[in-house]
Amino acid sequence: MPRETEIKIRISDASAIRRQLRKLGFQIHVRRTFESNVILDTPVRRLGRKGAMIRIRRVGGKSILTYKGRSKDGRHKSREEIETHLEDPTALETIFARLGLKLVFQYEKYRAEYERPGQHGVVTVDETPVGDYIEIEGSPRWIDTVAGDLGFAKRDYITESYGAIYVQYCRDHGIKPTQMIFGSKAHAKRKGHGRTPETKKAKLP
Repeated sequence: MPRETEIKIRISDASAIRRQLRKLGFQIHVRRTFESNVILDTPVRRLGRKGAMIRIRRVGGKSILTYKGRSKDGRHKSREEIETHLEDPTALETIFARLGLKLVFQYEKYRAEYERPGQHGVVTVDETPVGDYIEIEGSPRWIDTVAGDLGFAKRDYITESYGAIYVQYCRDHGIKPTQMIFGSKAHAKRKGHGRTPETKKAKLP
């Protein structure tokens, strides 16, 4: 089955990273776009406890259903990933609810995707309510090369999910975790982030 191999890196200046990517020959594959993601699970987190995940992503007028399997331990995050586009994500959420799966976490971000012609790999620049990150996805060697070209070392690699990053951020700042959405208390800790979309805040069960 298809697998994704990737790492995240925390960045302090998204604009500087974008300029550096262009200097390295990367081109914009998907322009900066707002996306909303919901993670679905049973009330006792049966999927999450097995290291699996079901996600519905809404981005740019499209919706994508993703299943991810358990990650393999290592310097890079590698796991099975199956995706398909959805015609009616709200209907599917209702179907999942009838089967005992409901929203357990919601997170938002602005994402831009970059690719280098002739190479298999993608770099995304993610602006989230709890900080800015890049994701580098490709073969392990390609990931290490691109990270090095951008000035990062292997010690900078993050393999945790955005959910785990959010929980740790809340612990560090004394915030009760709810959802990683713009306009939340976590977002209020960040200054000068710019305009945020109107969103409906949901609570974890």
